[in-house]
Amino acid sequence: MDTKTLLSSLATEQVNARSERLDQMSALEIVTLMNDVTADVTAGVSRALPALAEAVDAIVARMKKGGRLIYMGAGTSGRLGVLDASECPPTFGVSPELVQGIIAGGDTALRNAVEGAEDSGELAVADLKARSLTENDVVVAISASGYAPYCVAALDYAREIGALAVAMSCNTGANTSSHADIAIEAPTGSEVLSGSTRLKAGTATKIMLNMLSTASMVKLGKCYRNLMVDVRATNVKLRDRSIRITMNATGLDREAAAALYAEANGSIKTAIVMNVTGAKREQAEAALDACGGYVREAVKALSGGKE
Repeated sequence: MDTKTLLSSLATEQVNARSERLDQMSALEIVTLMNDVTADVTAGVSRALPALAEAVDAIVARMKKGGRLIYMGAGTSGRLGVLDASECPPTFGVSPELVQGIIAGGDTALRNAVEGAEDSGELAVADLKARSLTENDVVVAISASGYAPYCVAALDYAREIGALAVAMSCNTGANTSSHADIAIEAPTGSEVLSGSTRLKAGTATKIMLNMLSTASMVKLGKCYRNLMVDVRATNVKLRDRSIRITMNATGLDREAAAALYAEANGSIKTAIVMNVTGAKREQAEAALDACGGYVREAVKALSGGKE
């Protein structure tokens, strides 16, 4: 199928019959319609859940071997990948190297369109070579249409190296899917503003990236119960949040939780293990190190197998 035929056949490029009067609608009618069609987003993402879960398990397995998660995309897709990657260090206390976002055309493209970058497969390969891609890494190529040559080339190069190639799109039977080890397809249909995939497709993409990074970090021991126990307290708000998380996890009042948090050298995980087991800070830290940072495992190790 030639490029023009392929693009014209994509569901994300079709005219939405519900919004054919868009330019005649009142502001309230426009925003109401846009709100109503978000049902397409959740429906599309629901269809992608098995593939998302498969990708999470694969990401976790590779990260445990020292691998990285690398998002790649052009335009809105690239920006969303960069956004998700940039939020991982403060939220989960990980190195900025662990989850990376690459946008076609470089950081300039975050604010300004870089014409032709989406169409350059050579650029994608160069971007991955610059990051010394290895077989332990995971490349998630994000393309709402599933067409972008930049993403196709990224997937092909990843597979050539032995890295895991994951395609994320908002169409079924996407071109990128056939170049991937795992194909994540969340069909969101036509947009209220025809062809503007920063809308429903962009929203679905943001949700799916949230799922990939958050679920992966949870499985890597970055949370206890549903608490962010590896949050990096780099400002007043996050320090306050860290104390409140310690309160929630331990049942202590604020004063006691703050004192424990300080005694634990600003580590929520260490504070929890100390509180539950009665261990000293050094013991709690050693147990966490031995258990790969998993709070429940550290507690079991210091409590004779009991949580």
